[in-house]
Amino acid sequence: MKVLAIDDQQLVLLPLKKKLRELGYTIKVETNALKGLELYDSFKPDLVIVDINMPGISGIEIIKYIRQRRNSQTPIMVLSGNVEDDVITKSFDLGVNDYMKKPLSLNEVCARIKRLIGVPKIGNYTNKVSNVIIQQRCVGVVIPCYNEEERLLSDQFLSFIDKNSGYHLCFVNDGSTDATLEVLKTLRKGRKDYITVYDCEKNGGKAEAVRLGMLHMAKYQDLDYIGFLDADLSTDLSDFDDLVSTIENSKYKIVSGSRISRMGANIAKESARQIISLSINFVIRKILSMQFKDTQCGAKIFHKDVVELLFTKKFITKWLFDVEIFMRMKRHFKISKAKEMICEMPLKRWVHVEGSKLSMKDSIKIIWQLAKIAFTYRKNKMETSNKAENKLTYAVSHKALGKV
Repeated sequence: MKVLAIDDQQLVLLPLKKKLRELGYTIKVETNALKGLELYDSFKPDLVIVDINMPGISGIEIIKYIRQRRNSQTPIMVLSGNVEDDVITKSFDLGVNDYMKKPLSLNEVCARIKRLIGVPKIGNYTNKVSNVIIQQRCVGVVIPCYNEEERLLSDQFLSFIDKNSGYHLCFVNDGSTDATLEVLKTLRKGRKDYITVYDCEKNGGKAEAVRLGMLHMAKYQDLDYIGFLDADLSTDLSDFDDLVSTIENSKYKIVSGSRISRMGANIAKESARQIISLSINFVIRKILSMQFKDTQCGAKIFHKDVVELLFTKKFITKWLFDVEIFMRMKRHFKISKAKEMICEMPLKRWVHVEGSKLSMKDSIKIIWQLAKIAFTYRKNKMETSNKAENKLTYAVSHKALGKV
């Protein structure tokens, strides 16, 4: 039995492809809708699974092609995040056999496929239950790594991507001097579609590692959101997934984790660091003119359309690039608009992990780095303002001379 699945997001298709092959189906997948139509004619599938919202040709057009132009009764299942009533109604009017709304269980998808076209009589059929959820969004996660050979929790990362579809992890090796690169290459084996290793030959610091990783992931067409997370998992992956859910169901462009101590949350910091953190946060709020509780949390998620704006230019500081990110948002969108686009979300868990690359000495240097940020961005703002004023003066003068 042959199945054709068409969806512009490869990370959605991969777990579906793997599971259906395990069940004994012959399956082909396509991320390009136009090529999907060509494949339909040559492959002659017993079932077509299609997404609705795709660039170029929509799922509705594919349904019309099969039902009207080819006059075919091939079973069609829609697997989409589009929950608009008129779209669902139109799909059934055109003759789809089933309409499933993302996110949903892969087990349910397979059960409905069996109901539509039956179970293959031959092949490596298995009743193995899957706990994978097919998501409607795809997320890239950048994890900067410097000498993480001993601390990298490989099993936790692998368990997460095996259970959560729609995630692509990008580990950035920041010129490590230990065996971190070899550990990362081992981690990637057998999961190359879900894990990328970006290798920097020289150590450039966390800011540069994150910046390069974010720009690399921005090249992936099927990603909706891209974020970063510390390799030690002081913020765990389930909390990060909560940040993703927040940005997915809102109009925010950035959702930033916040390590606020409160009832019901496990937030463990060293007392000395906590005192320094409070002092630094006070200065940061004054510089940004925004009431952040915690700009420096190592868990943040961004809408893909602001990634190039925020990460194309190098950061001027090694540890405070988070502050620079918000400064860039403030400068580009103006403060009132920027405040509407940024959400600070409290974490359920954050635990200080021994072996942090940020020393107490570095923490003291942060005050000087904050002064550098304030001076540099204020200077750039004044230069931009002066250039605009000079252009306006020139235009007015030129126009006046023309009248003489």
